[in-house]
Amino acid sequence: MRRRPFDLRRPARRRWSSTGWVWLVVAGLGVLLLLLVLSREKQPRSVLSIQQRPYLSTLAEGLNITDEMLSPSSFTRQLIDQISLAKAFVIISKESNNLQFASELSAQIRYSQALLSTVAIRGTPITEEESEKAIREMALLLYQAQQLHYDSATMIMKLKGQIQSLEAKSKSETEKSTKYGQIAAEELPKGLYCLGIKLTIEWFKHPMLHRKLSEGKRALEKLRDNSLYHYCVFSDNILAASVVVNSTTKNSKHPDLIVFHLVTDEVNYAPMKAWFSINNFRGATVEVQKVEDFTWLNASYVPVLKQLQDSETQNFYFSGSGDGRTPIKFRNPKYLSMLNHLRFYIPEVYPALQKVVFLDDDVVVQKDLTELFRINLNGNVMGAVETCMETFHRFHKYLNYSHPLIRAHFDPDACGWAFGMNVLDLREWRKKNVTGIYHYWQERNADHTLWKLGSLPPGLLAFYGLVEALDPKWHVLGLGYTNVDPLVIKDGAVLHYNGNMKPWLKIGMEKYKGLWDKYVDYAHPLLQRCFVH
Repeated sequence: MRRRPFDLRRPARRRWSSTGWVWLVVAGLGVLLLLLVLSREKQPRSVLSIQQRPYLSTLAEGLNITDEMLSPSSFTRQLIDQISLAKAFVIISKESNNLQFASELSAQIRYSQALLSTVAIRGTPITEEESEKAIREMALLLYQAQQLHYDSATMIMKLKGQIQSLEAKSKSETEKSTKYGQIAAEELPKGLYCLGIKLTIEWFKHPMLHRKLSEGKRALEKLRDNSLYHYCVFSDNILAASVVVNSTTKNSKHPDLIVFHLVTDEVNYAPMKAWFSINNFRGATVEVQKVEDFTWLNASYVPVLKQLQDSETQNFYFSGSGDGRTPIKFRNPKYLSMLNHLRFYIPEVYPALQKVVFLDDDVVVQKDLTELFRINLNGNVMGAVETCMETFHRFHKYLNYSHPLIRAHFDPDACGWAFGMNVLDLREWRKKNVTGIYHYWQERNADHTLWKLGSLPPGLLAFYGLVEALDPKWHVLGLGYTNVDPLVIKDGAVLHYNGNMKPWLKIGMEKYKGLWDKYVDYAHPLLQRCFVH
């Protein structure tokens, strides 16, 4: 049987029947129809809503809103102007106690506003027929307001009067707030008064306390030993001075090498001595003196005391009259206190000492201050923290630069600094006669034209060019009047409650009181009797 030869040709394609092609076309049309339906279902509602609101296209084509509002013949504009004027008349009529007229105006305003809303929704300009009633009735009410003298000129005058009245009230309330705040800052809390009385009784009841404070030759030697760390505090506040001493000694690595020189006044001398006799401050030496014992501080030597003998000065600071233009804080008699100005006589108060750290009584010490005594002042008299990070702490904010003497000698943009924690080289002080410079400027300011009051302005002048800037961490200010960064407080060596809100007062800032309170032993028998804590 003979085999068939191989056929290497490609086999022919099968042909689709006509029926197959028909079914394929029908299926394609069905898919397209399904896709179209799905796309319509997914279409955003916003598109549908636009299609369902054909009046918007009519509005865009037929109504130019800008032209409608700006046209002087536009009824819409007339209604809006009437509404604005009527609202002002409503306020004035209420203030004039004409409540009936104010009610009528308010009702007509609501009617006109409703008409404008209807027209806006409709999308066509308001017609003369629609607006005539609203415009006429509002015009009658506005005419009636003019008859009641509610015209524009009267409105302006009344508004000006109201503004002036509010400004006067605001100024009066501010002055009252400042005055009462100053009174609160100057008050002696009951607890401190009680403590002073109790300590005075203790001092005179127990004569042995007199000997305890100053016993021993070694104690007297320490007061003049320049190898020790000497601090001076001038205060009439027993508890505040105690916090300064307590916080300094508690944070010191060598409290037995610390000597505190306290100066107070006659009234607080006995209780101050009693307190520092009764209590021990980790072996630190504490000397208490009274300013009245410094007989060389008299009117013939001290310009401030001489000025106090002047009747005008006495009236200005003690009568409470003043000149009205001078803020009450500048008329505070404490600024003329000898305890406040004693800082300018430190070399004469302690003639045997070479270097001291001066501390105000409204500070708390958080770190060991021993390093302050090793700081090189580079031939300057004082080491202080500068406060010119803000413009209001430069010289021109403290001194009167309209005065030729000030203008000729001091740079208005010179950096200010702070009292409260200051390192003092008493040898340089004596050499440069800083006290004499202070006297010169204090005498020139007898009429208070160079500066108002206080110890800082004359300090800026007396120590001008003689201050070595210290690291700001040594002295953190503002805890008595403003908010201070918690990280700055944490790193600060000395915290200063400068300002009216002292930590021992009710008006003190609560969030900072704890930093001060932890150095007060409220469990002490005498404090338990006088303080509820």
